[in-house]
Amino acid sequence: MGSWAIPWMMLWLFCFLPSARAQTKIPLETVKSWADAFGGELYSIVTKYSGSLLLQKKYKDVEPTLKIKEVDGLELVKKFSEEMESMLRRKVEAVQRLVEAAEDADLNHEYNSSLEFDYYNSLLINEKDENDNYVELGDEFILEPNEHFNNLLVNTTYSDIQLPTNVYNKDPDILNGVYMSEALNPIFVDNFERDPTLTWQYFGSSTGFFRLYPGIKWLPDENGVISFDCRNRGWYIQAATSPKDIVIIVDVSGSMKGLRMTIAKHTITTILDTLGENDFVNIIAYNDYVHFIEPCFKGILVQADRDNREHFKQLVDELQAKGVGTVNKALTESFKILREFRDAGQGGLCNQAIMLITDGAVEDYEAVFEKYNWPDRKVRVFTYLIGREVTFAPNVKWIACNNKGYYTQISTLADVQENVMEYLHVLSRPMVINHDHDIIWTEAYMDSALPQSEELFASQAQSLLLMTTVAMPVFSKKNETRSHGILLGVVGSDVPLRELLKLAPRYKLGVHGYAFLNTNNGYILSHPDLRPLYKEGKKLKPKPNYNSVDLSEVEWEDQDEILRTAMINGETGYLSMDVKVPVDKGKRVLFLTNDYFFTDISGTPFSLGVVLSRGHGEYILLGNTSVEEGLHDLLQPDLSLANEWIYCITDIDPDHRKLSQLEAVIRFLTGEEPDLECDEELVQEVLFDAVVTAPMEAYWTTLALNMSMETEAGVEMAFLGTRAGLMRSALYVGSEKISNRKFLTRKDKESIFTMDHFPQWYRRAAEHPPGSFIYSIVSEEDSEGGDLPKVVTVSTAVAVSVDGKMGIAAAVGVQIKLELLQRKFWMAMQQPNDSDCSALDGACPLSCQDDILNCFLIDNNGFILVSKRPAETGKFFGAVDGSVMTQLLNMGMFRRVTMYDYQAMCKVPYHHHSGARPLLSPIYAFLAAVKWLISDFLIFLLEFNMSSFWHSDNLADAKAVFHHSHKHKKHDTLQPCDTEYPVFVYEPAIKETNGLIECGDCQKMFVAQQIASSNLLLLVTDATCDCSIFPPVLLDVKEVKYIASVKCERMRSQKLRRRPDTCHAFHPEENAQDCGGAAEVSISPMLHLLPLALLLW
Repeated sequence: MGSWAIPWMMLWLFCFLPSARAQTKIPLETVKSWADAFGGELYSIVTKYSGSLLLQKKYKDVEPTLKIKEVDGLELVKKFSEEMESMLRRKVEAVQRLVEAAEDADLNHEYNSSLEFDYYNSLLINEKDENDNYVELGDEFILEPNEHFNNLLVNTTYSDIQLPTNVYNKDPDILNGVYMSEALNPIFVDNFERDPTLTWQYFGSSTGFFRLYPGIKWLPDENGVISFDCRNRGWYIQAATSPKDIVIIVDVSGSMKGLRMTIAKHTITTILDTLGENDFVNIIAYNDYVHFIEPCFKGILVQADRDNREHFKQLVDELQAKGVGTVNKALTESFKILREFRDAGQGGLCNQAIMLITDGAVEDYEAVFEKYNWPDRKVRVFTYLIGREVTFAPNVKWIACNNKGYYTQISTLADVQENVMEYLHVLSRPMVINHDHDIIWTEAYMDSALPQSEELFASQAQSLLLMTTVAMPVFSKKNETRSHGILLGVVGSDVPLRELLKLAPRYKLGVHGYAFLNTNNGYILSHPDLRPLYKEGKKLKPKPNYNSVDLSEVEWEDQDEILRTAMINGETGYLSMDVKVPVDKGKRVLFLTNDYFFTDISGTPFSLGVVLSRGHGEYILLGNTSVEEGLHDLLQPDLSLANEWIYCITDIDPDHRKLSQLEAVIRFLTGEEPDLECDEELVQEVLFDAVVTAPMEAYWTTLALNMSMETEAGVEMAFLGTRAGLMRSALYVGSEKISNRKFLTRKDKESIFTMDHFPQWYRRAAEHPPGSFIYSIVSEEDSEGGDLPKVVTVSTAVAVSVDGKMGIAAAVGVQIKLELLQRKFWMAMQQPNDSDCSALDGACPLSCQDDILNCFLIDNNGFILVSKRPAETGKFFGAVDGSVMTQLLNMGMFRRVTMYDYQAMCKVPYHHHSGARPLLSPIYAFLAAVKWLISDFLIFLLEFNMSSFWHSDNLADAKAVFHHSHKHKKHDTLQPCDTEYPVFVYEPAIKETNGLIECGDCQKMFVAQQIASSNLLLLVTDATCDCSIFPPVLLDVKEVKYIASVKCERMRSQKLRRRPDTCHAFHPEENAQDCGGAAEVSISPMLHLLPLALLLW
């Protein structure tokens, strides 16, 4: 029997059992009189100190001059889309100029193997030796903080060069490439002057160097390593290749044990890192038999999004070598999958490839290729020979060369990166030969200040930013190398998505409205409900799947995926949905009907959606006032504007960057800065609101001067906000006495206007009847340092009506100490001793202070504001009294709403592969530790080539690769998951109720009474009857556990997606004989013995 049935059964049973003891009777009239008295007192305080009646009157007075215009959502989304397209086109033009300059520079450059050339190395700039001289490649490089670049220290007149630790900074290929790309410097500067909204511009070379403008000082990570390699970035890989379907085949036979298996795993991981959301992949392991490393993916390819890539990496890490290798079955299986997908019109429908990772092939398997791949050779085969053994090298190379692929031999972990990158150059050949400069846009990625971030500028950027990158490939145009299809690199520029969303002004979208962007694959590019970070301990980290969150996981009420399908197909249209919007970290919910308007952004793989909530959300208020009158009221000291909104553009001209939005508006209106570009419609709204709300300052000031500290101690602050982002506030106590100092500051984003949302107190008030107040308390777990909540925020909406249309003009409120609420509550909850009790049935005179009663003040979501026991403040009432909460739910006064979170993180218990090992003797532990030390030391020795040991850089290379190969040994404690959780909502139509609960040997009476003009309820219960047989009603978040078959089906499912428009799979002039096999550098005999020692161990 389900746990839900227990309370029902108990209620049913106890209804037919005689009560052993009579209950405490609670007179209904008494409770109603208490609620009325308390409600009246409360209403008097909050209306007086907020000034809500005055503000309502002021807006009422101007109604005759107001216009309420209905927003045309389709027109709005089209207009926003056109503006975004125009902005993004300017970025494309900047990148095209860089491509042209780079290709011309290469055409005019003659390779010089003995070139000596000094350049600005971003790691070494401004570094000095012990003699106070600048080190080589580290000359003086002037750096200044620049607000446009997140206040990083940059040089906007010059670019500099970054290299990964494992790339030698004076290699002839590097020197020639850096020298040639010096031609990009004037283009970088010119681009930035033409379009001051440009951010980072760069050129990533196929040889590994990264030229970045503006130049910065690059810092190594905590291990002294620079692991950033531009060739691993999504923008580089997407620009260099067309979509690809890949099957990775890995040999896990016994001969692969030890270091070979370690190298093979690292090779697979590196290949996976070169894949993106437009690619499809699967991995097959083979020894005596063939098996898919994820059985659920048997016989198919899956999208290479971040979720699937990370899942594959975990499975690869668990591979173990044993048995005998038979590769022909694995090849056959791979060709079948690729053919089936191609014939069914699934996957990338462009490049197809097999990656064979093995330590040898005893034959060339010509029969398999004849049957499945020849003569068309639609599938390229790339081979990676693991280890230094060369006996089977000819066969492994033959396989690649006869299937338009590439062969490499990987002997050490340090070899992996460069050798894996070769396949990208092969796949890029058809595009290069054809000179097709495809423009690509990446999925969202992170550029943040977090030390854990994998992206650029991790150590210095001050704020988290989601970006997209526009990139284009750069080709060699020299005729003599045409058939080789030489890719020189990729140029790109970042576009912060925040800048894109500035083109969808918040004030045009209403209280609950928003704009969002998604990609051709259905993934969220930007959405106010996207939560890319999670907290692990005290640190914020990017979620593993932060940029592969599907639209259907955020707009989860779109269960038939009608919205998702239309947007992926690039359609323009409209859709309406009833939605449940979580607020206050999911503890509360707003019920809205949202209208979705959507269209594509031409020239990009993106679609734009605009959401307007039905009713007041689809109206915009237009007021009129003179500049002189409005300007006077704008200058009042209690006024501020939403600094994240764009009233005036201040981030282009360096002279304007220091201005706040309010300062910019004032300078624009006074004519001090005639070149300021401002949103005149929004500025007009601000002027109007400034005039209408101006009397509030004098009203609040007068109140503060005449306040009675005895009766009204605890009223701390009054505030208001208008739909134009204007805010006013006044303190009733000294600033040092404020209980919640974060309120209305950037430290409490939920309390201010941001690009994403209106303040929470405004949003909740807008869905409550105008004139009625919303009381909000900080819940128990959200209070600072676990302290009890100290303040209550109270707010109400101010509505205006014109021609039958109602709009929300503003919200106004106060913040009061919880003590004041409690004091007024206990004063109202008692009858005088001389009360006339003749007409009352029950205890009289009665007081909530009596031991026989428990009295609670709860809000419309069931959170306790006042209780006899202070420790219960902020808790959910159901956790305190399950019997009464159960009865309120059964009677319909509260209802349970189930919500879902598809971006949650859940704890995962770590399981050892063998549960018996911890039980073994300490000798096992000792031997395991020794084995680990020796094997890691041997791997370390093999990670770099001893024959070039004299290069000090190679020591760092070894350290970098060594660290990289071992840094994943910690097991994450949290991983992405789906959760469901309850929210409890009061049904306001039921203003009062009462009942008896059978609790075994007693009956428990309760009375619930609505507090007028509020979202509060008075609950009075019998304290003498123990009803603990009823379980508590909890707000537990539960992970949605899918049974194996359902989980597999979800993992296998191929959601609708739109493929990129272009494909470059083959070219008739391609030189297929350029298929690898360069001679390997020899290694000392001593090191040849080390792998054997490792295997024997």
